[in-house]
Amino acid sequence: MNSITTENLTVAYENNLVIDDLDMKIPHGKITAIIGPNGCGKSTLLKAVGRILKPKSGFVYLNGEAIQKLSTKEVAQKMAILPQSPQAPAGLTVGELVSYGRFPYQQGFGKLKPEEKRIIAWALEVTKLTEYETIAVDNLSGGQRQRVWIAMALAQETELILLDEPTTYLDLSYQLEILELLYQLNREQGRTIVMILHDLNLATRFADYMIAMRGGDIIRHGPPEVVITPEVLRETFHIAAEVVVEPHTKRPVCVFYNVIRNKDKP
Repeated sequence: MNSITTENLTVAYENNLVIDDLDMKIPHGKITAIIGPNGCGKSTLLKAVGRILKPKSGFVYLNGEAIQKLSTKEVAQKMAILPQSPQAPAGLTVGELVSYGRFPYQQGFGKLKPEEKRIIAWALEVTKLTEYETIAVDNLSGGQRQRVWIAMALAQETELILLDEPTTYLDLSYQLEILELLYQLNREQGRTIVMILHDLNLATRFADYMIAMRGGDIIRHGPPEVVITPEVLRETFHIAAEVVVEPHTKRPVCVFYNVIRNKDKP
């Protein structure tokens, strides 16, 4: 079963075609990592899947339903999306921003129910933000703000979470904490996680399924051992890489790489 599928998906910014006639499948109940060089269409794909960006043509299906036919509220109850570098309104507190994750379930401007308050408190706790609940988001560091947005996505309590570079601005320990949290949500609650990551070794460590992109096309997809190979990395990133199996995780890791000069590129 697939959580998301695209069919003949074409996405453009005015006359700039970014993705052309793309068919893709995201497996249900798994962690999927999308990798590729800057400008390859990763974020554009995520925006089209999350209905932030309207495709020029083609279809996106969410659990078999055409996403274009679902209401905004229905989509928000099924899928949370954390875009790259989101912006919060000035003066908003951490608790207020995280509470926005409950909006898809509210009628009008109704008050939060006790169960919703519990969910918000849990999202703050697992992202280590409880002590910052009354602090303005503007006053936080970049890494702290990133965790607030992730907490909001968690408070939305959807079966599917899309994240565009969720570890941006985070130091290594927080990167691991966030990815371990997403891993826990997947393993214990069965949530489908789709994330764009730049760190290949973190991607292979936590992902069950990977998609390598370049120039708006999918170069390879499958489990990490199928995607993280010298041949795929050469075609995707134009690097000559040495890949070995890490003994603790049994996952492939890139231990050394060099840029391939133009004459050597595929």
